[in-house]
Amino acid sequence: MHHALRSRTAFRPAPAAPSAPALRQHPRPGRSLIDADALRVLHRAARVLLADLPDLTDRLVAALQEQEPAYRATVTSDPGATWQEVHRSLRHSVSSLLDPRGSRDAARRCSWKIGATRAEQGLPLDALLHAFRLGGSLVWQGLIEETSRSAPEDVRLLVHVASDVWDFVDEHCALVADAYRQTERQLAWRRENRLRLLAGALLDGACRIADLPDTSHALDLPEEGRYTVVAVTGGDPSAAAAARAALARGRRVYWHTGVEVDYGIVLLAGHETTDSDADDSDIDADAHVTAEGTSGGVGVGVGGAGGPGGGARAGVSTAVSGLAAVGDARRLADVALRMCPDGGGVVRLTDRLPAALVLSAPDLGAALVQRVLGPLGALEPADEALLLDTLAAWLACDGSAQRAGERLYCHRNTVLNRLRRYEQLTGRSLSRPADLVEISLALTARGLPTG
Repeated sequence: MHHALRSRTAFRPAPAAPSAPALRQHPRPGRSLIDADALRVLHRAARVLLADLPDLTDRLVAALQEQEPAYRATVTSDPGATWQEVHRSLRHSVSSLLDPRGSRDAARRCSWKIGATRAEQGLPLDALLHAFRLGGSLVWQGLIEETSRSAPEDVRLLVHVASDVWDFVDEHCALVADAYRQTERQLAWRRENRLRLLAGALLDGACRIADLPDTSHALDLPEEGRYTVVAVTGGDPSAAAAARAALARGRRVYWHTGVEVDYGIVLLAGHETTDSDADDSDIDADAHVTAEGTSGGVGVGVGGAGGPGGGARAGVSTAVSGLAAVGDARRLADVALRMCPDGGGVVRLTDRLPAALVLSAPDLGAALVQRVLGPLGALEPADEALLLDTLAAWLACDGSAQRAGERLYCHRNTVLNRLRRYEQLTGRSLSRPADLVEISLALTARGLPTG
């Protein structure tokens, strides 16, 4: 009976067989004669319903189509399958009235299958439960109508089994709901896991070209578009959350949560353009958000408040064209992330391309440092540091000894003397462009994190 409810797609186990478990085979003391008579009346009417099950099925399908909007589409799209499901549910339900113990397991399996199937089909749970209760009401009404027709004087006896019948319906409604929710959780896990697998393959550069359309649809990201990847890690959870929220604002982003690093696949503004000059410059518009939520400056906000390790760290790749290139962007985002200070901050690769070059080839960077700066290693550490700091300040000030001196709190002539000393020790010339490029890259490589 519980199956009688087959609810539109044949899901309604609860309706018709309400009293399976409820119906008692052994009368209670003081009511034995009444219970025995009530069961006799119930069984007599149930046999008639079972013999006329097709008509009862038609009535329930019609009631579902009329009273439960969520079932109309199912009945219309596949009336045969819906009818068979309702018929099967009613058969188990009514059979449970006649043989509660013998029919119990089959009835429960039927209800469970209905709940699971309806969850897979996306039928709302409240519609499913309504259908089960509607089936229970129809079966109970059929019992009363048949008894009223064949033995009106026995109708009063059905009152004694009513609570048992409806306890049966409630039991199967609970069973259906449990099956529905379990299946729903499994489906959600499968969907989430599928998205993770698709995004993971995309970020790893392992996504096949043939799989790109499905990946595009699943992640809701156009196959052809301009993308950048952001890598976020470390710091207070609120700092990482602030970074993600700032980046996602006004953009389409898919976030992939990793063990140590979270990656955001960002669809850039104007992604429909084919302009090769388009890049990730629109990311600059975001306010810099610290762990405390303050703002100022530019960049994807992650801030470094809270001391070393207190802020989140983020690396932003250069822009790439198409989902197929997201794996390349992820590797570039990792390079940018490696250049972030431990205390937190954000590094856009487009702002640090020379550093990215030497960081991407650490062995070559080390060789360059040794070739260009190695001769200074013979000096006292303090003397070596002084020359290196002067070189870095002079380059940062665009070759102005005056401004470098102001930054280092010394006279411009002191800066010039130190620079000449460097030239003498290394044989390099700061007036030669090729030497300047190597010196600049060597200083960058020397200041980058190792490991």
